[in-house]
Amino acid sequence: MTKPCILCCAITGSLPTKANNPAVPITVSEQIESSHAAYEAGASIIHAHVRNDDETPSSDPEKFARLKEGLETHCPGVIVQFSTGGRSGAGRTRGGMLPLGPDMASLSVGSNNFPTRVYENPPDLVDWLASEMRAHDITPEVEAFDLSHILQAIRLHDAGTLPGTLYVQFVMGVKNAMPVDREVFDFYVHTMQSRAPKAEWCAAGIGAAQLTINEWAIAAGGHTRAGLEDNVRLDRDRLAPSNAALIARAAELCAKYDRPVATPAQARQMLGLRPA
Repeated sequence: MTKPCILCCAITGSLPTKANNPAVPITVSEQIESSHAAYEAGASIIHAHVRNDDETPSSDPEKFARLKEGLETHCPGVIVQFSTGGRSGAGRTRGGMLPLGPDMASLSVGSNNFPTRVYENPPDLVDWLASEMRAHDITPEVEAFDLSHILQAIRLHDAGTLPGTLYVQFVMGVKNAMPVDREVFDFYVHTMQSRAPKAEWCAAGIGAAQLTINEWAIAAGGHTRAGLEDNVRLDRDRLAPSNAALIARAAELCAKYDRPVATPAQARQMLGLRPA
């Protein structure tokens, strides 16, 4: 298999703190530095959240603007992907940074259970976020926590609601949502290949499942995500020293399966994004 594999680095997220792992980048300057190292290790997409000074989640457009500027300066060509996830804000505040025009933004198209709450994505909010992405030439990355989310993403893309190339990420291993299950994973892949053959897909595993899902996705011809948002450890006994270390581990799996690591330019071409 010679298809390049896109590696996405989820650098911070909304939950991990420095108490969990001192390497979690919280400030914008830390995020830029951590992203640059991950970019050098092979990441072509930086999936970005921002935080307040007390490490709590934020949707502050000013912080996103500074992060975007830093990423574009220090990681030439990298695909900047903002999160519109529900842990960082409520309602339309989740999309308040979209007028900044990142290359991509995450989009959840359905609701599901999280460990201690319901992750709410009502249809009217999904439609509004998608309309903002269309207005600002942003390609969504659909975060699918359930089979219904994959099918909904395909329907919305076919209807023209989701702009750009359809890109669906399977998220597995969140407590109370979809567990890490090989039969389910294989069915997800089959669903994408049979119902949306021109689309691209990737997969992310939470916690100890990160390495497993990285390998499944790479071996199956998809793309994958790693980073401290999803997993703060290398193994049971060792914290991950950096985002770059987790991306480097995924890059090693690409070599194992004869998959070249996609450059940012190759990733942009596969995902139908504008040139850097």
